[in-house]
Amino acid sequence: MSRAYTYLAGKFEYLNKDCGYEKWSQYLHGRLSELGIARGRGLDIGCGSGYFTRYFDALGYDMTGFDISAEMLSEAERKKGGRQRPQYVQEDVRRLKIAGKADFAVAVNDCFNYIPPADIPRAFARVAAALRAGGAFLFDVSTEYKLREIVGNNTFCEDAEEFAYMWFNRLAGDRVEMDITTFAREADGRFVRGDERHVQYVHTEDALRAALEGAGFACLRTEGFLGDPEDKTRLHFTATRKGRV
Repeated sequence: MSRAYTYLAGKFEYLNKDCGYEKWSQYLHGRLSELGIARGRGLDIGCGSGYFTRYFDALGYDMTGFDISAEMLSEAERKKGGRQRPQYVQEDVRRLKIAGKADFAVAVNDCFNYIPPADIPRAFARVAAALRAGGAFLFDVSTEYKLREIVGNNTFCEDAEEFAYMWFNRLAGDRVEMDITTFAREADGRFVRGDERHVQYVHTEDALRAALEGAGFACLRTEGFLGDPEDKTRLHFTATRKGRV
C-alpha cells in the first residue's frame, strides 16, 4: 500500500472537477481583498497539483506552493508548462520554514485533515512564523459531520473510460482510514493498478480556534463552504497573525 497521492496525483484535479475550483479561487481572493491584501507574497500549503498556486500567480501574487507529495509536485511542475513561476517546494507544514515573511497563506481542500490533532498547534505555529504581522491565513477542513456521517464507513467508486477507482473508508475514533485502488489507462491501452492509503482526522471548530489563538492568530470568521451558512460539510477559517503591522 503506497502513501497518499502516489497514484492519484495525476488525476487529482479531474476527480475534484465538481468542487468548483474557479468559484473557490474567487472566494479566497475575495477574502484577501477584504483584508486589504491585493498583491504580495503568498504561500499555498498543501498545494497538490497547484491549481490555487497558479490562480494567484496569474493575478500577480508572488506564489510558492508546498506539498509533502513528490508526485503531486511533479504534476504541479508539469501543469505550469515550463514557466519559472510559481515555485514549488516539497515540505511538511509541521516543518515549514521560509526566508523572510509572506503576506498570506492558504491551505485548501482538506490539507489540515491530514494532520493529527496533536500536531495542529505545531503546524499553525510554523504558518504563523512564516507570516508578517497582519498576514492572512485562510484554510478549510472537512467537518466532523462530513467525516463521521458521509465519508466514514462508506465506499465510493467511479468507472470512467480512462480512469476508475474504488474508495473504501473506515471510521476509527478520531480519524477515517481510506484505502483507494485506482486503474489508469496507459497509452498502449493497458490499465495499471495503484493502491494507496489516506488517513484524515476529525477536527472540531473549538479545537482549531484554540490552536489558532495559541499560535498567535486572531480568528476573524468561520463559515461553510464558500460562505454558505447552510453547508455542514466544510468549514472555512479566516485568520490574521497578531502583532503590530
